[in-house]
Amino acid sequence: MATKEERPQVLENREEPKEEGELPLVVVLRSKNFNLPLEDRLQSHFHLLDPNDSPDESTESFLSRHAHSARALLCVGLTPLTADTIGLLPSLELVVGSSAGVEHIDLHECRRRGIMVTSASAAFSEDAADYAVALLIDVLRRIAAADRFVRGRLWPVKGEHPLGFKLGGKRVGIVGLGNIGSQIAKRLVAFGCSIAYNSRKKKPSVPFPYYANVGDLAANSDVLIVSCALTEDTHHIINKDVMTALGKEGVIINVGRGPLVDEKELVQFLVRGEIGGAGLDVFENEPDVPKELFKLDNVVLSPHCAVVTLESFAALQDLVMANLKAFFSNKPLVSLVQNE
Repeated sequence: MATKEERPQVLENREEPKEEGELPLVVVLRSKNFNLPLEDRLQSHFHLLDPNDSPDESTESFLSRHAHSARALLCVGLTPLTADTIGLLPSLELVVGSSAGVEHIDLHECRRRGIMVTSASAAFSEDAADYAVALLIDVLRRIAAADRFVRGRLWPVKGEHPLGFKLGGKRVGIVGLGNIGSQIAKRLVAFGCSIAYNSRKKKPSVPFPYYANVGDLAANSDVLIVSCALTEDTHHIINKDVMTALGKEGVIINVGRGPLVDEKELVQFLVRGEIGGAGLDVFENEPDVPKELFKLDNVVLSPHCAVVTLESFAALQDLVMANLKAFFSNKPLVSLVQNE
């Protein structure tokens, strides 16, 4: 989902409202700075209960008074959905997430209550994978650094720009082989890279080598691409030991969440030249980025926009609608988050 100021608007497909029967209730949980681009589409099929429509009333009061019978909730962006908020919705059966990750949703409470949760990673996976590969190519071939070299008029002064590195033949370890990780692997195989992966479980249908330990994956990789979900278990999954195992020529690409990487350690490794480079779309304390990274030509920085395209937002709208329609029609959900 998008902020009014920061995200592109998507042309909505206007749909005729239903004429018969009462529309199902759907609670909309969103931060005040987030708009709802698919509001018209949703209102054609559902009665929306949005606490932001009553700015003089607290969210808690609004939900307690109006949402007692609501069975579905749309969680917009990374708006926190806590156990306390869930407790205000005694009839809740479904949470529809609109982001690739679900770490902002209290999954433990949802599972305890038997509430189903969907994510939007399927809508974002192709664009996120494209971006991960773009970051990797940029780091290896020093494209952004070369751009700065030319714009800074250093070419006539210094002559040749420093050499980069070939992508083909690189051993790429993917941390998290879900929707996004699988799309990354598909693209890099076409570039002639060899793929291995770490995930919560070995995937029987996947032909790539599996490493249960991320350190072992790093020791057998030239590149680590981080695309797993952020949980208590994956917080700082890329730590000092993993970076050491990856080695001085290794590259880290992160299109998952900032806290998946121990950022302080990564900065020190990069500054000391103990790792080859990094492409980072996410950071631990966004929008704050460690200033030490600004001067490093082997680091490519991006403002958490790997999944942001006009096409991905259109796909997101379709996915949200599909999940809600499936739920109220007693059909299988399109992007259910599986219990682990």
